Amino acid sequence: MTVRSAVRRSTAPQTSRRWLYLAAAATLQLGCGVGVDSTDPQALGGSADSVSAGGRAGSGPMLRLVAGNLSSGNYQAYEEPGIRILRALAPDVAMLQELNVGGNSDAEVRAFVDAAFGSDFGFYREATAQIPNGVVSRYPIVESGEWRDTFASNRDFAWARIDIPGPVDLWAISVHLLTTSASNRDGQARELVAAIRENIPAADYVVLGGDFNTATRSESAIQTLGQIFRVAGPFPVDQAGREGTNASRRGPYDWVVADAELAPLQVPVALASSTFAGGLVFDTRVFTPLSEVAPAERGDSSAVNMQHMAIVRDFRLPGL
Repeated sequence: MTVRSAVRRSTAPQTSRRWLYLAAAATLQLGCGVGVDSTDPQALGGSADSVSAGGRAGSGPMLRLVAGNLSSGNYQAYEEPGIRILRALAPDVAMLQELNVGGNSDAEVRAFVDAAFGSDFGFYREATAQIPNGVVSRYPIVESGEWRDTFASNRDFAWARIDIPGPVDLWAISVHLLTTSASNRDGQARELVAAIRENIPAADYVVLGGDFNTATRSESAIQTLGQIFRVAGPFPVDQAGREGTNASRRGPYDWVVADAELAPLQVPVALASSTFAGGLVFDTRVFTPLSEVAPAERGDSSAVNMQHMAIVRDFRLPGL
């Protein structure tokens, strides 16, 4: 992997276009009002004795990272199906695409975060984009903003620097690459790599999640992102072993990828009675027993205009 610059040359948040809420890190408050101990791997869907897919696991708290383009309905907005899916998965950090809620007022977006994650979660959302990217976190967001995507006219690359447990910060980046061509997606990937090298210290953890719209896992955009992120398998799958993440389950559109510092801390995802070594593609139409991942409902992943599945990857942080 090409080493990032160890010096952060430009990390000033774009305050004119950001919504930032600092989240209390002590207790996770789910939409149903139940507190979850962040150090309990079983409570967070993790496995107490799981083995890292990258070859080195930590010994500290679990960190669940989720990417989801889970809008539905006629207005590319988050409705009850997407909310239920996110509540069922209980992420610590989520990278969301098409983050529209009602009329997009501050109060409406705040109410969505409360319902889907909890009142103690913070978030950053692009304020003026037509289909904004965003990051939601149970841990404090200490800095946030967006990097310009010169290929897309209606969204940019949203990022948040998060004070996760331990001395190393997590940078979570939410992106929505274009459907127009593989060449354009590679151009966007090159812009992302340049922005990461310019802005993020080499020792920090970085996760990139979102709707990449990639037709194959060998696209040039994925090879470009591989300069920084671990893009090889094993890949997330559902209980039937299928990797596809779009509505038809044929294409690898959606990704959660970690950089060289974070990837070795990956552990299998344990959800209900199932374990997924490379991560989970969550499809309510096939997941069983669905009763164990309340409040998700069977038809949530097939809601009107729900075009993507959520992607889940778990990490165990170093002991404190």
